[in-house]
Amino acid sequence: MLTSPTTRVLQPADLDDALEVLDREPVANAFVTARVLDAGLDPARLGGEMWGWYRRGRLGALCYAGANLVPVCAGPGAVRAFAERALLHGRQCSSIVGPAEATAALWSQLRPCWGPARELRPRQPLMATGEPPAGITSDPLVRPVRRNEMELVLPAAVAMFTEEVGVSPLAAADGGLAYQARLADTVGRGHCFVRVEDGRVVFKAEIGAVTPGVCQLQGVWTAPGHRGRGLATAGLATVVRHALAHTAPVVSLYVNDFNAPALAVYRRLGFREVGALMSVLF
Repeated sequence: MLTSPTTRVLQPADLDDALEVLDREPVANAFVTARVLDAGLDPARLGGEMWGWYRRGRLGALCYAGANLVPVCAGPGAVRAFAERALLHGRQCSSIVGPAEATAALWSQLRPCWGPARELRPRQPLMATGEPPAGITSDPLVRPVRRNEMELVLPAAVAMFTEEVGVSPLAAADGGLAYQARLADTVGRGHCFVRVEDGRVVFKAEIGAVTPGVCQLQGVWTAPGHRGRGLATAGLATVVRHALAHTAPVVSLYVNDFNAPALAVYRRLGFREVGALMSVLF
């Protein structure tokens, strides 16, 4: 048995141990947990490697290394080990995202070689609710996108991504094919919701990561000309009620701390802060 800390790429046989680590913080780890439940630990299916940090022979922390670099339950020793491995491989991710403390520590060690970042978002409140919104009427016009409506929802999805991230997903090296495939998968699962007026999407939200215990909302967007009308509040009330009834017992999301209007909407819907994430965008 190994007695000194070490890291290695996890294999399919390590699945149960990895899930045990992920279950320690089910809301914060929802994105990685959902990926692992869908794909296992085979890098070809997972879309990246899962690094495991062992101490005294026991798996103590994880780091997903794919399009995103995501530390999971990583204390100072694990962060140092993951940083060393990341520096050895070179930057292959488009962002680092995860619990704020671990992500900040990881970035501080990677920054001399990987910096500067295009944008830092040092604190993004992680919020969750297990109750339907009280006192808020759902929007009856918000509905799931149908499989044959990709052309309807794609412009809104691209606008949301561009506004949030700062670059269009269609500007990627593959011309946006991976982004469109992910959106098509979300639509196919019945997890993309819209309100349509005059043939255009004016409100959109998606259920992204899904685990047995929690699902994570993403891609919340209201068309600029329709903001201030309460569409997001009523629309999200519809999506949250649907998610609690059909998807998971807890609904979560994370938001930039400088987005005061969004924070106000989420709090009105009953979301409460349960932690904080950090994002480093390249």
